[in-house]
Amino acid sequence: MKIVVIGGGGVFGSRLADLLLRDGHQVWVAARRLSALNVANARPLQLDRSGDLSPLWAIDPDVVVDAAGPFHAYGDDPYRLPRACIQNGCHYLDLADDSAFCSGVSALDSAASAAGVTVLSGVSSVPALSSAIVADLVAGADQVDSINIAILPGNKAPRGRAVVESILHQAGQHFTVQIDGHAAKVRSWSDPRRFALNDGQYRTGYAIRVPDQALFPAFFKARTVTFHAGMELGVMNTGLAALSWARARLGLPIPRTAVFWAARAMARFGSDAGGMSVAVTVRRQGVWHRHVWRLLVRRGEGPYIPGIAARTILRHLADMPAGARTALAEVSRDQITAALGDLAATVRCDTTRPMPLFERVLGADFAKLPPAVQASHQTVAPRRWTGQAQITRGPGLYPRLIAALFRFPKAAAQTPVTVIKTPHHGGERWLRMFGSQTFRSELRQGAGGMTERFGPFTFDLGLTADADRLDFPVTGGRFWAIPLPKWALPQSHAQETAQNGRFHFDVALHAPITGQMVVHYKGWLHRDDKGA
Repeated sequence: MKIVVIGGGGVFGSRLADLLLRDGHQVWVAARRLSALNVANARPLQLDRSGDLSPLWAIDPDVVVDAAGPFHAYGDDPYRLPRACIQNGCHYLDLADDSAFCSGVSALDSAASAAGVTVLSGVSSVPALSSAIVADLVAGADQVDSINIAILPGNKAPRGRAVVESILHQAGQHFTVQIDGHAAKVRSWSDPRRFALNDGQYRTGYAIRVPDQALFPAFFKARTVTFHAGMELGVMNTGLAALSWARARLGLPIPRTAVFWAARAMARFGSDAGGMSVAVTVRRQGVWHRHVWRLLVRRGEGPYIPGIAARTILRHLADMPAGARTALAEVSRDQITAALGDLAATVRCDTTRPMPLFERVLGADFAKLPPAVQASHQTVAPRRWTGQAQITRGPGLYPRLIAALFRFPKAAAQTPVTVIKTPHHGGERWLRMFGSQTFRSELRQGAGGMTERFGPFTFDLGLTADADRLDFPVTGGRFWAIPLPKWALPQSHAQETAQNGRFHFDVALHAPITGQMVVHYKGWLHRDDKGA
């Protein structure tokens, strides 16, 4: 086929052109300046995608691929190019990762169908490649609970400027994701999480907006969809997270020039290995399964991955229905794997049966608990609980200082409460929202049972379970790694019970040394699991 790759001088466009040349296609690489083009055996084409397109039609291409971007900045007529392709009877693909752009291309569906051409947007790592993997992992499931995706490039791999521009454009902005069937707002480049890649490597990723969060809940009937991306170097991740916070809280602009300068200055550090992780939690015949597909790419070949979906689709273009749409599950996982065959890439897929944290820690005692209490701790995927709470705060400066340190909620006779519990590396992250106030903690299995961490403070919890309730007494604690003496520990009374089949909580915390009450909150929760 005759294929034109617009943006063929860029990091991703040039790699895609190379892949298409390997597959025997006639390839033209297009850019506004011929000096930007350097793809061996590809034919150069000087073209401004926003200007005169007649040089493009003089070639009479079978397919045009737009790998330029950034797609969020395509102006008042963003679909000028795909519309022109339809008018000229030419297939069109793009490597867009902007949610609005990918979704909006469906407005051209009738025209593309009538012309008998295929117009696909988002033919990149997301959503085309990610959806192909998810579709395979969830096949045959009775329920798709969560989909978690991460892309984690190596620092020495070349960076696509359009992708970096897209990240900087959204950093600090809030967007909506679906958590346990409900909309939740997330700030771009926040919510850090650790992800395992092949060969024992771990990387940190941060939440960013891609089409997957908007499209996958309906397409796969998934209750939770998250996406994270991250740099290999911690200093770059932390720096961008700080800029995101400053933009959201203080209204400060992102210093793009400084960010690009810093990225170039640190390009010699890190490795040339990057990866991608796609994890799903599904239920089949009443049993929970977690499938994790991992891709690791070495030798600096990570920038080839955004072109793999386009390469795969063009290998099977005859099977693609005419029309204009977002590229969702257009090809199979096996076809994707075949398209990776000539790269320094390894693929691995693991399946486990997740066991909730509390069930793991309590063992046989977990079954003693009232059903409503058991249900509140069956956290195999993110779970959202809502209800009402009554909050009492202790008087005095000392209790107020402790409450402020741990961000405990203010007093309220009655306030709505939401608790979101998220599995995290064998433990759970709890986000508690009392009205507009929030505080967080992280629970893990410790040597002697359960631990709960609030920032630098970690407390040991001696869980005890019986047919009536679950108790959470504090039995030890640390500040960072420094053990706290018993007199420095808070005095706690925390229990969970069931009343008339509904989950109830009652937590009272008293200050170390003085025993003064810091906070006492109690109430009830239920899970809105409609459709689960």
